Amino acid sequence: MTELNCIVKKYASTIFDYRHALHRIPETAFKEEKTSAFVESRLRELGLDVKTNIAQYGITGLMTGAGPESDTGKTLMIRADMDGLPIQEETGLPYASTHDGVMHACGHDGHMAMVLGAALVLDSMRDKLNGRIKFLFQPAEEGPGGAKPMVEAGVMEDPHVDYALGAHLWPALDQGKVGVKQGPLMAAMDFFDLTITGKGGHGAMPHLCIDPVDTAAQVINALQRIVSRQMSPISPAVVSVGCIQGGASHNIIPDCVTLKGTTRTFDRDVWVSFQERMDKIISGICKSMGAEYTLDYQPRYPPTINDKDMADLVETCAVRTVGRENVVAPESTMGSEDMAFFLEKAKGCYIFLGTGRPGCRPLHNAGFDFDEQVLLTGVALFCEAALTLLK
Repeated sequence: MTELNCIVKKYASTIFDYRHALHRIPETAFKEEKTSAFVESRLRELGLDVKTNIAQYGITGLMTGAGPESDTGKTLMIRADMDGLPIQEETGLPYASTHDGVMHACGHDGHMAMVLGAALVLDSMRDKLNGRIKFLFQPAEEGPGGAKPMVEAGVMEDPHVDYALGAHLWPALDQGKVGVKQGPLMAAMDFFDLTITGKGGHGAMPHLCIDPVDTAAQVINALQRIVSRQMSPISPAVVSVGCIQGGASHNIIPDCVTLKGTTRTFDRDVWVSFQERMDKIISGICKSMGAEYTLDYQPRYPPTINDKDMADLVETCAVRTVGRENVVAPESTMGSEDMAFFLEKAKGCYIFLGTGRPGCRPLHNAGFDFDEQVLLTGVALFCEAALTLLK
């Protein structure tokens, strides 16, 4: 065990207490009032320069090192997300959610505990820091997204953020493993709502109707050709329709059908082209069927892309923290993260911390939980990276 790991271990009970307190009070996107207040109080206890009410409930706490060049040195941002999910908890934990129908089922309580823990540990090591650290707590990661409005509110400036780090607890990796990867890690993600309008009538007389159900079926099939025939087979992409609603009876052709779906890709050029590609296909099919349509395409998160140099540095720090045998290059995922907005503004790296073990529940599950020792790994890794970047 490294000296830093030993220091982190001294704070273990406090870090676990942070997680338990936050797990009890989950709040959904842009409603993180109690969560924000808890985080603020912990940051103020450390004497940090705290700013609140950023993008509603976002918070930053700025720590200045005691090194001779700290005021003019680089700035590292360490980010955590704060929101819970609208899920009724079924873990049976003694510190289970006290908010009915809301739960920390994606590890955000752990993310906050790790960043607060890193602030606690690094506060005792300010003499080793030649620069500044901005501890950032973001609302609404689960949607509609709090990172972008925080960036727009200026959190990457005053002082300018040079480096950005974040981590996600990840059941797809074995417990004890740290996943560090250069380049694309998580996909860009958009949503769309499509309404196809035809002319309803009797199911026995389709020739007198313009059938939006049939039109929708043609559209769904054709949208899949965007991936299979318009894009490189070695560049992954997804178009998924997750909801289709229309009609209420066996023998009535409805007037309209609505569809909801999502697109995913790692390629920024593909990401910005999705709406135009979809519009052309939908327009052509509806015109040929005599139907009309409205497409509400909603750009959400860009791809999460790790800077090569930062990924290399974090990998080196991870090897020091957990050993070479426990550092892996994780598979990229079509899941998305609005950490991407911060990585567009600073050299950064997003990390996966393995929580996988026999019988563990997946993310966004009512029974999701994890071995809290992973929080100490995350704290030690954040601290190791901070000490390396700002030495």
